[in-house]
Amino acid sequence: MEAPVENVRREKKSKKELKVERRERKTQQTLLRHAGLSTTQKPSQNLVVSNGGLGNGVSRELLLEVLKEGGAVKSLLMPPNKPYAYVTYASVEDGQSAHRLLNGRVLRSQGQEVTLYISYVEKVDSEVSGVSPLPSGLSVLEEFISVEEEALLLQAVDWTSHTEELTVQKELKNRRVKHYGYEFRYDNNNVDKDKPLPGGLPPECGAVLQKCLSEGHISVLPDQLTVNQYQSGQGIPPHVDTHSPFEDTILSLSLGAKTVMDFRHPDGRSVAVVLPRRSLLVMKGESRYLWTHGITPRKFDVVPASDAEGSGVVTSDPSNLTLSRRGMRTSFTFRKIRHAPCNCVYPSMCDSQRPPSPPSLPVADSDACRLETQYVHHVYEEISAHFSSTRHAPWPKVRDFLLSLRPGDMLADIGCGNGKYLGINPQIVGCDRSVNLVGICAERGFQAFVSDALNIPLRSSSFDACISIAVIHHFSTKERRLAAVEELVRLLKVGGRALIYVWAKEQEYNKQKSKYLKTNKNQENTEEGSGSEERKPLSVHTNRTVFASQDLLVPWHLKGGKNGGVETACESEDRAAATSRQDRVFHRYYHVFQHRELEELCCLVKNVKVRESYHDQGNWCVVLEKTQ
Repeated sequence: MEAPVENVRREKKSKKELKVERRERKTQQTLLRHAGLSTTQKPSQNLVVSNGGLGNGVSRELLLEVLKEGGAVKSLLMPPNKPYAYVTYASVEDGQSAHRLLNGRVLRSQGQEVTLYISYVEKVDSEVSGVSPLPSGLSVLEEFISVEEEALLLQAVDWTSHTEELTVQKELKNRRVKHYGYEFRYDNNNVDKDKPLPGGLPPECGAVLQKCLSEGHISVLPDQLTVNQYQSGQGIPPHVDTHSPFEDTILSLSLGAKTVMDFRHPDGRSVAVVLPRRSLLVMKGESRYLWTHGITPRKFDVVPASDAEGSGVVTSDPSNLTLSRRGMRTSFTFRKIRHAPCNCVYPSMCDSQRPPSPPSLPVADSDACRLETQYVHHVYEEISAHFSSTRHAPWPKVRDFLLSLRPGDMLADIGCGNGKYLGINPQIVGCDRSVNLVGICAERGFQAFVSDALNIPLRSSSFDACISIAVIHHFSTKERRLAAVEELVRLLKVGGRALIYVWAKEQEYNKQKSKYLKTNKNQENTEEGSGSEERKPLSVHTNRTVFASQDLLVPWHLKGGKNGGVETACESEDRAAATSRQDRVFHRYYHVFQHRELEELCCLVKNVKVRESYHDQGNWCVVLEKTQ
């Protein structure tokens, strides 16, 4: 006999309920995959709320208000930067009620809709990692100034005035700034200590600074102020204030709104520090010299939920975190100008104690001028005597060119150095950018004068021939290299010729290495000569090796000893024992030319033709003729 069919009528679920169940299952899979969090189908007082976390813009206050509709909330844990939260109810029944009522609930949070998906979990991981201490030397003083003092300071800054007689105002990418006392320059992260701004610091700052002095936060009054104004969502990249411009202690007032500043140690440790409105941040010692500090651009900060923890470290305690909407914040950062090199105990971060960073390839003519002044002109003035001692024999093909000219032809050597080619032909006159090298020419009885190769004070069309040996590769942009060739052509008569040598990137050509590569690596300073124009750091070349890039800095080692840096035979025997303090290293900028690059550059000049092009001992060389 067949068993009777049980007549059970199941309630049909709505499309909305089925959709919520599908989304709940999907979020459960996401939690397991990305957070390793296992959910359960068994009703529990512990639940995980997907999409209800600090990481997707839901504040503790908003979420707690909704969760209380399900029953008595025992605890709410919101891990920092996570898109989910844990809630524990007083009973399993309350947990079931919350699951039934709130699953699929749509919240309006921070201007957008967020849908909550709720799942049971067997237990909630409430483990809290240890609280990181503040960086050494850092302190945050709450309510350091009154509401009235805050208003007075904010009124003292006139953002509508753009006159730079007393202050300097800048519109930066992430904020706007105003400088008092001294301008802080963002192109070199330094100040010009010889050019104080005439206005000094606003008088409204006097009372605050006197309070800092009397309470022992500083020992001398600051003389430089940078005011930063941040709109909601703006920040400042992580950085260490440059050591050499300023003394140890740095003070910073937070006005108008609070924010969170992130500090990071070179070993990877990081600490998020709350800076409440009207608080004073004091950075000394390690926190000033070693840790980077910055403000991440964002609309909301994760901060302690308890009012009793207004400042200090943002802990990882998920039971006491919420979101704080940023408002417009103005910071007053006070510093004292330093007038001696920094001698801190953090040399790896100290610009006074470590070699300066290599410069970048210039993109503007003003940048190129500064680069060439520092890494070409100044260097040759410093090394002139030693440089001249390494320049004796003329190169054969250059000598042949000079001797091939007709008697009486007028010749010019542009960039004549110590004048080693000036004695070959009696009708030759030389010029060079280096005052000291021109002086050496004069001592040797040659005609030479000081001149820049881009603006030579000689009549146009007055010379039968010109030479430019190992000069044009020192110009740092294509436009300036082209201008140097055009200036050579300007000097030539119609039919006149110019010989140009530049250092070649290809130091091995036709299976032959240049002397530069074959020379003993200990003899580093015997070379004479041997892209892309985007801004990029210049690499420092290793002498006597192939060139890794076209734009680089080439070291010149000025040896200690007698004769203006020239190494004598006796000194050479003891060179291995010489200390590094006796040697000075200078870096010269070079643009090394690739195959056919010099020819292509010359073809851009009007009224000339390239008569000859060749490779000579690590140099690319051309002979030009002026045709009109």
